Amino acid sequence: MLQIPATVSRYALVIIISVILAGCATAPPVRPTTLVPGEYGYLKEHVAWLIRKEMAKNNVQGLSIALVDDQRVVWAEGFGFADTAAKVPATADTVYRIGSVSKLFTTISALQLVEQGGLALDSPLQQYLPDFSMRSRSGTTAPITLRSIMTHHSGIPSDYLKGMWTTDPQPISTLPTSIRDEYLAFPPNTVLSYSNLGMTLLGLAVQNSSGQEFCRHLQHQLLQPLGMQQTSCSNALPRTAQAARAYSNDIEKQEPPLRDVPAGGLNSSVSDMSRFIRMILAEGALDGRRIIKPETVREMLTPQNSGVALDRGFRIGLGWMLGGLGGINIQQAGTVAHHGGATLYHRAQLVVLPEVKLGVVVLSNTDAAQQSVNTIATEALKLGLEIKTGRTQPDRPQLPTGNYLSSQELQAYQGSYATQAGLGKLEAASDYLKASLIGQSFRLVPRSDTKLQLQYRLLGLFPINLGELGQYGVGRALVDGHELLTVADQNVELVIGEKVKPVPLSVAWQQRLGSYRITNLGNDTPFADEITLRVADGLLLLDYTLLEFGKAKVCQVIRPVSDNEAIVAGLWRGAGETIRVIRENGQEQLVFAGYRLERVK
Repeated sequence: MLQIPATVSRYALVIIISVILAGCATAPPVRPTTLVPGEYGYLKEHVAWLIRKEMAKNNVQGLSIALVDDQRVVWAEGFGFADTAAKVPATADTVYRIGSVSKLFTTISALQLVEQGGLALDSPLQQYLPDFSMRSRSGTTAPITLRSIMTHHSGIPSDYLKGMWTTDPQPISTLPTSIRDEYLAFPPNTVLSYSNLGMTLLGLAVQNSSGQEFCRHLQHQLLQPLGMQQTSCSNALPRTAQAARAYSNDIEKQEPPLRDVPAGGLNSSVSDMSRFIRMILAEGALDGRRIIKPETVREMLTPQNSGVALDRGFRIGLGWMLGGLGGINIQQAGTVAHHGGATLYHRAQLVVLPEVKLGVVVLSNTDAAQQSVNTIATEALKLGLEIKTGRTQPDRPQLPTGNYLSSQELQAYQGSYATQAGLGKLEAASDYLKASLIGQSFRLVPRSDTKLQLQYRLLGLFPINLGELGQYGVGRALVDGHELLTVADQNVELVIGEKVKPVPLSVAWQQRLGSYRITNLGNDTPFADEITLRVADGLLLLDYTLLEFGKAKVCQVIRPVSDNEAIVAGLWRGAGETIRVIRENGQEQLVFAGYRLERVK
């Protein structure tokens, strides 16, 4: 989410190029008048066209897809190149890093041990990791359980960044000692907050309970029984003939080794992943071999967080995301279970429709492919659903019109908001709200359902059709003392922001404003630059630029809780985490996720 200067020439150029590209795009294949159940020829043609379109649009070098109908792999194919320099084509057997899709395997590995009595879902994590402890601000809290980790409700911070991506990753068994001085981000079971660190600790519990190193256990107990011969568990992708290289902006990159293997360390192909999908669709069995019990699969696909008020409408099972807004949005299919994955350069999306018995996996070796793998997976399943069942996606509902919000109700929205995209602002105008976020300005216009609709005007004059984005309704909610900004379609409501108010800044924090550098990077892969602590509109802000993930500029609202500690504002991944101040050799340093930051000016 780069903040691009909003010049007239840039806007005009973007619009012109978009029109030209739309006009030059190859037309999609002609749709047959009738779609025959079980015949996927048209789907292959149409989705192959979509894949080539997405790859060209986002400069994707290589991509592979597999579509599964119950126990039949109806399509598995590669596009582009696994290795552009050597002209090695991507195929169904090309091996990619699958990133966080690995968490499904870690979850199932733990659930196998639950079935065997080696682990218990609702027992404290400390029962299996005696050395584990983290500090808490909330006094007495519920215990962190394996279930809360699988559902990302443990309150464990998103990441322990120090040593996560490095040339010499330490064993995961060192983590409990490393994180002992860190705080929980939230009390357990209060809000969904995605955690790589939590899932890695779950993998360590598997390791301790089984008596085998995590990857060895996973290989013997899950990957081999599934017949996933091309799949491995490791810190880095082995440089084999089938391994995909990694790319960013046409340039080959080297994926650094990852410490947190249970959270994101699997390597696989779409051919192998289709075997995993078949097992899930068969409720835990594959080719006559039982991997996990049917009731375990059903529990994985059952919402676990229905009673968590701060999650609003988002639902999660054990390991699986259930439904969603935007990226993975499939109607008329019953349960939609999915999990995406991203390493520094590889991207993945896995989606299953267990009630319809359809599934798809899309893998890519290019960092710009995240939206593409989501779009391709979603469109493949929408069309597959129609072919198999005759069910089509509903037309977009007619949006409510008319202003049913008073000026007082509009005024209630006014203020600053911490969001996952940065600091946002809402200002009340005569009959709408002016919104600004990541350098862009737009309008929020009241609707008759009391929600607000997003509107954008080119150069402030010409209305732009926002497509699916324009269908969402923005609203307010007061939950457990939090003033929330939410977004919803006809199916689900999600939290996108929390109102933040200026607080007096102590002299100690005022003296810390300025630029910072990381002093203990060691052999880690640099992840951030241009780190700055500043004040704007009475709020303390931490700015930095990610060196990967699209060079995104990040702005986090920081809330001091004392002269020596501050918390990242918000209710999502990365929020609730603590920045601590330490003094070493008479010099102050900020400590965050294991990194030490020194003020340079």
